[in-house]
Amino acid sequence: MSVTTLTSGVSWPGIRPWLGTLVRLGLAAVWLFAGAAKVGDLAGSGRAVNAYQVMPFEVAKVIGAALPFVEIALGVLLVVGLATRAAAAISAALLLVFIAGISSAWARGLSIDCGCFGSGGQLAAGQSPSYAPEIARDIGFLVLAAFLLVWPRTRLSIDRWLEGTNE
Repeated sequence: MSVTTLTSGVSWPGIRPWLGTLVRLGLAAVWLFAGAAKVGDLAGSGRAVNAYQVMPFEVAKVIGAALPFVEIALGVLLVVGLATRAAAAISAALLLVFIAGISSAWARGLSIDCGCFGSGGQLAAGQSPSYAPEIARDIGFLVLAAFLLVWPRTRLSIDRWLEGTNE
């Protein structure tokens, strides 16, 4: 049995595109959900970005207003499998920024909700932030993006159709 063959006889090269499809659709769902949760309240998204206290309020408002549309665009690209490697690279970069932002808020003793899936901002008195689970979650999403950076060819994608290999 070769090194690339799993115990069930299924080879890694054979299963990788299908696993990649699940990874691609999973990451797409994350971006679509995150963007949809914020797009109805762009001012709230701006306040959530501002709560990190790393940029002037006017800049935070613009970034907060743009972020849901970037997330939705990434989700759509990943759902259809178009420019998968580029979408994965942008996803990874964005996730690294999110991880750095949450880590920075934690290190500076801020008491905020990350705003990752809507609302966000300062927590009410007596509420405790949950930074460690948020960072762990984003690291998990980063692993998905890294998978797609290494293996962007997935089944049922426009990328494969454009290559003429969408079997």
